[in-house]
Parts: sequence; C-alpha cells; structure tokens
Amino acid sequence: MSTRSQLRFVQRVVQDDEPNDTDRVAQVYRHSDGYPTSVLQDLVRLKELLDTTRAERGSAYTAATFVFLDKLSTVSLYLDGDPERTIDAAQPAVLLEPTNMEHLDQPLFLLGHGIENPADGIHGDEEYIYVVEPPTRNPFEEPAEWTVKVSGHSAFPRWDGPTDEAFEKASWQFHGPLEDAFEELVAEPA
Repeated sequence: MSTRSQLRFVQRVVQDDEPNDTDRVAQVYRHSDGYPTSVLQDLVRLKELLDTTRAERGSAYTAATFVFLDKLSTVSLYLDGDPERTIDAAQPAVLLEPTNMEHLDQPLFLLGHGIENPADGIHGDEEYIYVVEPPTRNPFEEPAEWTVKVSGHSAFPRWDGPTDEAFEKASWQFHGPLEDAFEELVAEPA
C-alpha cells in the first residue's frame, strides 16, 4: 500500500518588508513513501545538496529538484540488475528510447509524482501533507534555515473531491525548522 502525500514548496514574497498575497507556490504529489520519516530525510538531503551547490532558486526549482532526485533514486531499481528489467547504466540515453523499456512494467522512475495546481488543493486520498519554506534569499548568500510543516496522519479534510482547504484546515504535528523536524520525527534517540 502506498503512503500518498502532497508537498507545497512556498517562497514567501515580501515587498516593502511586508508579506503579501503573491507567494510563489509549487506543489508536488508523491505516490509512495510519503510518511514523515522518508519525506524529511529526502528534504534534509535536498537542502544539503542545494546549500552545497548554491543551486536554490525559489519554490519551483526546489520542487523540481525534489522530484528529480526522488525519481533518480528509483532508476537504480532498473540499472544493472535483473537482465529482464535492466537499463544499461553506462548508456543513460536509453531511458529516452521507449522501445528499450517495453519490458518494464510501469517503471517507478516514470510514475509516482505529479506537479499539482495549488488552487486544487489535494486529491483527498493523501495521508500526509507538508509545507516547505526555503528562505527567500540571494543564492550567493550563506545558506539559511528551511521551515517545514508536517501534518498529523490524515489530520486534514479528505475525500471531498478537490480538497482545496486541506492546507488551511490541517492539524500540524510539527511546524518549525527542518533540522528540528528531522530530529523530532526521524532521528533515532541516542
């Protein structure tokens, strides 16, 4: 069974030192492994990569990189393994040839994610929703803290068609810095 989730990547837009209604939002649907342990680990890795490379460029780029890294992690299931389900790792261009994948039954690296319209809310069958706020900053400044919100398990409106109010009505089990979320919800006690 899949643990479905939605992640909203939000870049707060501030003009004249005041927040306004033009926040930039990119929303990602994740079909599997949407529980906090998995999502928060992936977000910590994503932040570390973007901090190291100074490649953070707002919510849309951050969401796209999240999806790319998640998909990249599942390609390994098809590389250099079972001869009936293998793509040659030395020739990644074979991924672009549909005839090279006829033997693959619904490859995960092509499925499992969607880019959603934030105005539509969520599908209604998700178990967790997240809000991820990378800071609004110049990419050449020192890395800054990310803020996250993690919903309680199914603690938001569900199964009502497009649940556009889910993010507004959710009960959050965590709201604060990403590193604190990781420590509280993921890290093993010492």
